[in-house]
Amino acid sequence: MEDELYDEFGNYVGPGLDNSSDEEEEEEEEEDEEDMDEFGEGAESRQDGEGGDGELALMDTNGVASTSIVLHEDKKYYPDMEEVYPGVNTVVLDEDAQGLDEPIIQPIRPKKFSTLLAEKELPTTRYTPEFLTTLMETPTLLRNVCVMGALHHGKTLLMDLLIQQTQESPWDPAKEVRYTDTRKDEQERALSIKSTPVSLVLEDTRGKSFLLNLLDTPGMANFSDEVSAALRACDGALLVVDAVEGVMMQTERLIKRALQEQLPIALVINKVDRLILELKLPPADAYYKLKHTIEEVNVCIERHTPNALVKRPQRISPELGNVAFASAIHGWCFSLGSFSALYASYHNLSNSFDTAEFSKRLWGNAYFDESTRSFRKKPPHPDADRSFVQFILEPLYKIYSHTLGEDAPELTAVLRELGVRVRREDLHLDPKPLLKLVLSKFFGPATGLVDSLVNHVPSPVAAAAMKVELLYVGAQDSEAAVAMKSCDPRGPLMLHVVKLYSAPDGESFQAFGRIYSGTVSAGQSVRVLGEAYTLEDEEDMAVREVTGLSVGQGRYRLEVSRARPGNWVLLEGVDGPINKTATLTEVRGNDEAAIFRPLAFDMPPVLKLAVEPLNPAELPKMVESLRKIRKSYPAVQTKVEESGEHVVLGTGELYLDCIMHDLRHLHASLEVKVADPVVSFCETVRETSSLRCFAETPNKQNQLHMIAEPLEAGLAKDIEAGAVSTDWDRRAVGDFFHSKYGWDLLTARNIWAFGPDKQGPNVLINDTMPSEVDQRLLDGVKDSIVQGFQWGCREGPLCDEPIRNVKFKILDATIATEPVHRGGGQVIPTARRVAYSAFLLATPQLMEPYFKVEVQCPADCVDAIHLVLQRRRGHVKEDRPKPGTPFYTVEAYLPAIDSFGFETDLRAYTQGQAFCTQVFDHWKEVPGDPLDREVVLHPLEPAPINSLARDFMVKTRRRKGLSEDVMISKYFDAELLQSLANQQAEAAAAEMVGMNGGAGIGYY
Repeated sequence: MEDELYDEFGNYVGPGLDNSSDEEEEEEEEEDEEDMDEFGEGAESRQDGEGGDGELALMDTNGVASTSIVLHEDKKYYPDMEEVYPGVNTVVLDEDAQGLDEPIIQPIRPKKFSTLLAEKELPTTRYTPEFLTTLMETPTLLRNVCVMGALHHGKTLLMDLLIQQTQESPWDPAKEVRYTDTRKDEQERALSIKSTPVSLVLEDTRGKSFLLNLLDTPGMANFSDEVSAALRACDGALLVVDAVEGVMMQTERLIKRALQEQLPIALVINKVDRLILELKLPPADAYYKLKHTIEEVNVCIERHTPNALVKRPQRISPELGNVAFASAIHGWCFSLGSFSALYASYHNLSNSFDTAEFSKRLWGNAYFDESTRSFRKKPPHPDADRSFVQFILEPLYKIYSHTLGEDAPELTAVLRELGVRVRREDLHLDPKPLLKLVLSKFFGPATGLVDSLVNHVPSPVAAAAMKVELLYVGAQDSEAAVAMKSCDPRGPLMLHVVKLYSAPDGESFQAFGRIYSGTVSAGQSVRVLGEAYTLEDEEDMAVREVTGLSVGQGRYRLEVSRARPGNWVLLEGVDGPINKTATLTEVRGNDEAAIFRPLAFDMPPVLKLAVEPLNPAELPKMVESLRKIRKSYPAVQTKVEESGEHVVLGTGELYLDCIMHDLRHLHASLEVKVADPVVSFCETVRETSSLRCFAETPNKQNQLHMIAEPLEAGLAKDIEAGAVSTDWDRRAVGDFFHSKYGWDLLTARNIWAFGPDKQGPNVLINDTMPSEVDQRLLDGVKDSIVQGFQWGCREGPLCDEPIRNVKFKILDATIATEPVHRGGGQVIPTARRVAYSAFLLATPQLMEPYFKVEVQCPADCVDAIHLVLQRRRGHVKEDRPKPGTPFYTVEAYLPAIDSFGFETDLRAYTQGQAFCTQVFDHWKEVPGDPLDREVVLHPLEPAPINSLARDFMVKTRRRKGLSEDVMISKYFDAELLQSLANQQAEAAAAEMVGMNGGAGIGYY
């Protein structure tokens, strides 16, 4: 029996085990209860003696009393920091990681780069916001106008003159407000950098109210991209010209740009006071000066009107009502019609006096005969003055002379006779504010300018058809196009965003656009169609909600609930997917909607600036800021080179300076290192390829044969200007090239593409023979060959710069019959490589951009200008006196790479008396051979003139992280290299006979 109580291993397995286990468990429970009682008594005694700190040790994580044992190191006597200060992060710094002069917690520094007014500071206008929104509902009472002109011709002060008329509180006559300069740096520099929209309710001479949407644009040539964006949203242009300086180079470029957009032009001759106070011209001479300025504008309009032989050019003349005279700094503006109304009001003849007929006799060869009380075309006596001089200029001169030359009592009597009321204390103001006060009260509101805009700028309803036909890329008979041409508020929503305006904090953007059809309202969801959107490829499309809708008022925004066709609006919440421009339409329906044409600029960005953050950890921050820069500046381009450096491309020095200011301060607070500025180059050829080049695909199944040759002069500019397009019918393209450039019709009709884009300055031609090449197979790989061609034109073989002015001809092709052997991965790199080999055998050259420079200076400074230009490889084209002024105008050409610091040198050599304007004009070949390895380049020494091409190419390749020389093994097949060697051997053997087959390839 005893053996049964144990198993074979000696373990007890007999009865009584369960009972003993229960007894042991009961004993252990009793001991645990005794320990808990002791712990509880101790806790109570500590709670009484220590104020309840021990209570925390008995709480679980949920704040409920716990009976578990808490070790000493786990006891919690005080609450954690997260419980007292929720959401606060603890930052532990290493020793000496922060300077003593740097605060531990950085203060909040609000960005103050804008002069936009807060809601409590909004001015009181002479009309209610409800009245303005009512006019917005009536598109026939709207006028969308772009105010443009050269630098310092008075556009912003003219806007001040109009804005001041709409506000109740008077402005200080001694200060220049510059109301539309909404950025701090604009106020500090005293020039406009961004265009500013302003919607004003103004009355014409008859007292009828109109809503004028005005867009004040910069006059600096560097910021001409702002003008291009503004003209896209306008129905007319208001050209402001200085009465002394007249038509300048920038003025002519603006006229050309407005005529390309098919916009009517109204003229304001500003700063007429300079003729009186500065030049001190007699009234008769002032008339001739004004007439000469108007004729200069008419000559420019006639020169740049498209199809001037078919379409009659627009005519500018005061008697037609599209010319106004102004002095914005002295607060007056009038037209012939408004001055006639002034005469009628002064003599109380408003009902019996025909102001329209009187105004027609105030310009030109019109003379007033006092004996017959009538107007004649011939002077009644030799000393007779023209009616404009007698009735307008002489009274104006007398007001100036009385205001400046007489004492307060005498001036009071003169002003009382004119009906001008001035306070006694105002008569003792300084001359400038006194003139502004007296003349603004004498002339009153600028109703003459309003008449000019209302009568000569069409309403959005009248201009809609022309704008849609010019800008809309979709079908003109589609539902959207028909609705846009009629400004239908019930049609599908079509809104063209032309520009993005940065918010004052630099974090977000407001989209500025024009409504063509439909109605947009706050809270509405819209489809945002980007510039790359097509009906076949909808990748560049996003859906966004319009979170805010407002109308620009200069320094503040007027919130509106909805807007109808013809109006300008600022939208919030839709800027995310927009890069430059966009088209907004409805989310549902209108599936056939296309986009509006992207902006085209007449001044390409050719100046480069490489940037990198001082702190490498802030690189993502800088990249995000560069993305915002691309949104804010219409013409700016940014890219990353193969070396990894970030490059910003702009139109001028001031343009890049403003970009760097925004990059460092507005969009991100970071330190940025800047390299020395450089320029963009282009690559071209001088001759036809010396050998027919060929390249095989990696699978040895396809082969392409090609040659390269230069394009005819002027053809590249025509392609870039849109004079011809591959979207045309083949016959139309062939007729264009045949009639203008004498191309063979068969060749012209086989143009495949332009490169590197649809309007690029290079041509790809299929010059194969149908009897030798299977055209069906060749057409099957056409898209791949075009992609390879455009890729090669985008990055040339010399230094990865764009190719320009080159014609590539496909002479022969061998294409695999099976589709698997002729895919894009095989054909595209091969097409690029054969284009490169043909390019390198056609005497490649480097091209650099040239600026056209206009300098206005006194006559004694002309020699100094010649000296400064000669030091920078520039040359003077022409210097001529400015009629009616003591100034000379010098026109010159200057390489862009030598233009850095030119304006500073010019002012130093002329003691600040010269003023210059620089704009891109053309591309020109750089002297020298870029592939001449015999050229020795010495560091820190300027290269000789004939070695500049080599110098520019080597330095550009070094900067981009490329090898110093072009590696021909990358672009030439072995068989082609053997052919080149054989050709060189034959050339050497036949040298005595005069053969030069190896010319142009000796550098290999």
